[in-house]
Amino acid sequence: MNPKEIASLIEIGLPGSRVEVRTDGQGHYEALVVASVFEGERSVRRHQLVYETLGERVGTEIHALALKTLTPEEWQASDA
Repeated sequence: MNPKEIASLIEIGLPGSRVEVRTDGQGHYEALVVASVFEGERSVRRHQLVYETLGERVGTEIHALALKTLTPEEWQASDA
C-alpha cells in the first residue's frame, strides 16, 4: 500500500485526525497520528484505535506499522 492510502484510511476512521505516514518500501510503515479521540486514552488503546481503521490490512498489505499517537495538545507541546 502507498502511504497516502494508509493515511486516508486512518483519517476516515478517526475524523478530524492529522496523519503522516512513511514507508521503507518493503511493507514497513511509520505513522504519526494526531487526534482528539486519544484524549484520556493509554498508548495501547490509542494504537488499537488506529489498527481498527486499517482492519485486516495490518499483517497482510501492511507488514509492520510503528505508531506515534498524540492528542492535539501533546502535538503542540512536542517537537514531533
